[in-house]
Amino acid sequence: MFMDWPLLSLVIWTPIIGGILVLATGSDKNAMEARVLTLVVAIATFLLCLPLYTDFNTQVSTMQFVENIPWIEHFKFNYHLGIDGISMPLILLTSFTTVIVVIAGWEVIKTRVAQYMAAFLIMEGLMIGVFAALDAAVFYVFWEAMLIPMFIVIGIWGGPNRVYATIKFFLYTFFGSVFMLIALLYLALKTGSFEILDFHAFNMDLNTQILLFVAFLLAFAVKIPMFPVHTWLPDAHVEAPTGGSIILAAIMLKLGAYGFLRFSLPIAPDASMSLDWLMITLSLIAVVYIGFVALVQQDMKKLIAYSSISHMGFVTLGFFIIFAIARKDASMAGAVMGIEGGIVQMVSHGFISGAMFFCVGVMYDRMHSRQINDYGGVANTMPVFAAFMVLFAMANAGLPGTSGFVGEFMVILSAFKANFWYAFLAAITLIVGAAYTLWMVKRVLFGDVANENVEKLKDANGREILILSILALAVLFFGIYPAPLLEVMEPSVENLLQHVMQSKL
Repeated sequence: MFMDWPLLSLVIWTPIIGGILVLATGSDKNAMEARVLTLVVAIATFLLCLPLYTDFNTQVSTMQFVENIPWIEHFKFNYHLGIDGISMPLILLTSFTTVIVVIAGWEVIKTRVAQYMAAFLIMEGLMIGVFAALDAAVFYVFWEAMLIPMFIVIGIWGGPNRVYATIKFFLYTFFGSVFMLIALLYLALKTGSFEILDFHAFNMDLNTQILLFVAFLLAFAVKIPMFPVHTWLPDAHVEAPTGGSIILAAIMLKLGAYGFLRFSLPIAPDASMSLDWLMITLSLIAVVYIGFVALVQQDMKKLIAYSSISHMGFVTLGFFIIFAIARKDASMAGAVMGIEGGIVQMVSHGFISGAMFFCVGVMYDRMHSRQINDYGGVANTMPVFAAFMVLFAMANAGLPGTSGFVGEFMVILSAFKANFWYAFLAAITLIVGAAYTLWMVKRVLFGDVANENVEKLKDANGREILILSILALAVLFFGIYPAPLLEVMEPSVENLLQHVMQSKL
C-alpha cells in the first residue's frame, strides 16, 4: 500500500521542516507551543516510519521504498534513497528515540526551549537520511550535517566544561570524516558514479582496498567509538544534557557500525578479511579493557559511557568474526548469526543505554549530582523509579529475558565457531558488565539513606514513568521475542555475506 509513497523523503524532511517551524515559535514565552509542536512532529514522524516495517518485504534482499531523482546532474549526484533489512530497524529506532527525548525534556529544559526541541527534530531527519542514503554525496551531506545540531545541544545546554567537550567531539568526528570523503571521491572517480551500490560492484586490488578500508575505518571507528579513538565519548556524555546523551548513545554510535556494513565490508571485502585480526583485537580490547575502565568510574554518566564503548565492541566483533569463521568452516555456519547478533545488539543498546542515561537524568534533575558517592538508599525514597532502574541495569548486564542478552549471546556463539579464546574473552564482559552495573546500583539505590538530600527525593512523576515504561516494554519484548528484528534483517545479511565471501572461499 505504501510502497509507492515517497515515505523515506517524508520521514527525513518532516522532522527537519518541523524543526524549522518550531524555531519560528520564537522566544520562551511561547515555550509550551514549541513543546507541543515538537511532540506532534516527532509522533507523526514515528507513525510515518511504521509502514516501512509493516509493508517491508522480508523475502527479498533488494532495496525497498526506493526514490531516485537527479540532484546535481553535472556532478552525477542523485537524490537516491532506499532501505533494506539492515537500515530499516535503525530508522525506526531513531524515530522512536526522538519521541522519548522530546518527552524527557518537556519540563527539564526551561531556557531556549524552541531551539532545543528544534535541534533534535532536525538531527532526527539528518540521521534518518544517513541510514536511507544510497548516493555517496547525499550520505556525506547528511553525515556531516548531523554533527551541527549535536554540537549546538552540548555547547548550549551542556555542563560547565561543555566548550571543551563540544570542540573535542567535533574535531574527532570531523577528522575521521575527511578520510572518508577522500575514499568516496576516489571511488566516484573510478566508477563514474556516486551510487553506493555501484561502489559495491567495483573490483579493486588488495592494496587499494586496504587504503580505502583504513580511510573508512578512521571515520567509522571514531563514531562508534572504538579503542583507541574513544576518549571523546565520556567527555561528551558527561557534559551533554540528558536528551543529548540519549541520542548520542542510542543512535549516533550506531552510525559508525552501520558504515562498516554499508561501506567497509562490501566495498573492500579482501581488505576486511586481511585486516580482520586488527578489528577483532580492537573489538576485544573494547569489550574487556574498557569494561574494567567502567568499573572504576565515580561519575554515573562516565560509567554508562564506557559501558557503551564496551557493548559496541560486541557489534564490531560480530561483523568481523565472519572471516575467522570462514577460514575454519566453508559452510559459514555462524557467520549470519555474528552479523545479526551485532545488529540486534545495536538496536538493543539503543533502548538500554537511552534508558540508563534517562535514569541518571531523573536523579540529576533532583540532586544536581552524577557522583555515585552522593547517593545511597535511593530505593527507600524512590521505589518505583528504583524498580525500573534495576531492570535496565540487569539488561545492561545481559540478563536473559532482556534485549541485552540476545545480541551478546548470538555474537558469543558466533565467536565459538571461529575461536574458543575469542568467545572466552567476549564472555568476560558478562562478568565485568554485571560487576560495574550492579556495583553502581548497589551504591546508588540500596542500603540506608545516605544523606538528607536523598531523604527529600520524590519518586518518578507521571511523565518519567511513561518514558520508563515504554523503554521497559521494548527491552523485555525484544528480549523475549527478537523474531521481528531477525526476520527483516536475515535476507539482507545473507546477501551481504554472499557478496563479501563470493571470492573468498
